[in-house]
Parts: sequence; C-alpha cells; structure tokens
Amino acid sequence: MPFQKTAIPGLLVFEPNVFEDSRGYFFESYNEAIFRKEGVDIRWVQDNQSSSTYGVIRGLHYQLPPFEQSKLVRVLKGKILDVVVDIRKGSPTYGKFFAQKLSSKNKKQLLVPKGFGHGFSVLSEKTEVLYKCDGLYNKESEGGIVYNDPALNIDWQIPIEKAIVSEKDKNLPALAKCNNNFEFKT
Repeated sequence: MPFQKTAIPGLLVFEPNVFEDSRGYFFESYNEAIFRKEGVDIRWVQDNQSSSTYGVIRGLHYQLPPFEQSKLVRVLKGKILDVVVDIRKGSPTYGKFFAQKLSSKNKKQLLVPKGFGHGFSVLSEKTEVLYKCDGLYNKESEGGIVYNDPALNIDWQIPIEKAIVSEKDKNLPALAKCNNNFEFKT
C-alpha cells in the first residue's frame, strides 16, 4: 500500500511505486483512483512550486476557513524537512508536530489535511518543491505560527546561524497566540 499513516489523525505519507530501468525511472505522483481507494477524495485546484537554497526555512503557514487548504507536497530537486503542526482544536494531537524528509531521491510525498500549519527547511544546496492545493490562495485568510516557537521546539536540522527566514515568517505569532478557528472532526 503506498500510504503510510502517521501518529497524527488524517496525516499521510504517500510513497509511490517507482519503476526503474536503464533509461531512468517512472512513477505516478498522483492517481485519483489510488487516492480514492485510500479514502482520500480531494479535488486539486492549484499547484505551487518554489525554489530555495540551503538553510531556507519557510513557514509555518495555513489559510483560515472558509479558504483552508489541503496540500500534497513533494520535492522535484534536492531535499527538505517537511514539517506540519496539528492546529485543529479538540484534536488528540493538537500542538504536536510531524516531520518527514522528502527528497527527489526518496520520492515520498506528504498529504497535509486542512487544519495544519505547514513549513519546510532546505537540507540540500538547492531544492525545488511542488505542492498541490485543494483551495485557491486567499491573502486575507493567511495565518501562521513562528518557526521557532519554543512550545513546539522543532528541530529544523539547520544550524541557527545558517537559517534564512523571511521577515514575515520571523514575525508570525506563537501557536498559543495564533489566529486559528480549525476544529477537529472525527
């Protein structure tokens, strides 16, 4: 089965079947039938791609309802530490984070449901990240949590003196003070 459940309800790691031979490799990065069979019935409406250098930390970002987004994150080039924080009030894992290395080599993808803060750190010299979203970007609904919130204590696997963080991300609030109206649903 290409899906691995995590300790956080709803959060899945997708590891596609990769077919390699002397010419290279082939794999389906997304197949609606395979996802539906696993109970993931999402209509993707937007793809986002970013390029970053070593030490960049992006996040932790989310969009508030009614403009919330699920994401399917993968790496086209390089390696990242992909990090999500459960911000669904009432969730048994509220305030817990999950981290997964995604790379062009391992081809793993992280399926991030609505109600999670999302970010990543760049562990390779250069990286390209692509993620699908099931909701369109809406600036007015942007939310976030500061990457170095001491309550979360995330190890981004980047030495602090090498971290490259935008001013916007440095000024995000801690989880305890973030604007958040997500509710956990079973």
